Amino acid sequence: MNYRELLKDKKRIVVKVGSSSLIHKETNKLDLRKLEVLVRELSDLHNQGKDVVLVTSGAVAVGASAFGMHGKPVELKKKQACSAVGQARLMMIYQKLFSEYNQMAAQILMTKNTMVNNLNRINARNTFEELLELGAIPVVNENDSISSYELEMLESFGDNDTLSAVIAGLIGADLLILLSDIDGLFTDDPNTNPDAEFIDTVEKLDDRLLSMGKGPKSKVGTGGMATKLTAAEIATSAGADMIIANGRDFHIIHKLIEGRKYGTLFAGNKKEEFYLIDYIEKLL
Repeated sequence: MNYRELLKDKKRIVVKVGSSSLIHKETNKLDLRKLEVLVRELSDLHNQGKDVVLVTSGAVAVGASAFGMHGKPVELKKKQACSAVGQARLMMIYQKLFSEYNQMAAQILMTKNTMVNNLNRINARNTFEELLELGAIPVVNENDSISSYELEMLESFGDNDTLSAVIAGLIGADLLILLSDIDGLFTDDPNTNPDAEFIDTVEKLDDRLLSMGKGPKSKVGTGGMATKLTAAEIATSAGADMIIANGRDFHIIHKLIEGRKYGTLFAGNKKEEFYLIDYIEKLL
């Protein structure tokens, strides 16, 4: 089966971008040109009649930059303060850029408790559905300013990798795109093993592949390959295809939707017994 050819027909798409794809490494400030491209790409997907959800990192990094800090803070209360300032700044920029393309952006801040609590999860799903029905583009981030658990245990959501997969499962998305600072899945760490081979397509996730998540982590982001494979397990089990690709150039989004061979594609294999809460509880 040509999985790439089917990507152009996807109707509900979640795109996750990591901090390393949004921030100038030298200054820890936002890369505004890249943000403009990202918003234009998502707006064009929306203009094609597709539902689009953006899961974005970057709030803590933006807040740290606003306070004149070099790099992300270590202390929890400083992270929360940076998030409070950074999230507002980040959303203001997204609102401005999306409005230039006549799109309405809606902010949704989530914590792990949102997904674990049954009533909260249902309310969250209903909010997403209504926003998409009204033609808005939800912009999602973890609510780091109040969520000490996520900030202290950041590996559990892994720079929003897992959160984006959980959202894909929650809203019945048929495609999840993870954009980070890696090209995709390799048989080994390409930074240390020159013989590592690139994996174009994964038709079925098995224990061998899941155990390969020991790749490098960027200095800006927090999600390594392990969190991306966890995301792939959740997304594909929910029935969505997932792609891990390099967010160096956000023009890659329309190229992926056109079926071009970038990144690693994980084919959706919906499990009849799939219950999202089971996967969330495994992360606790």
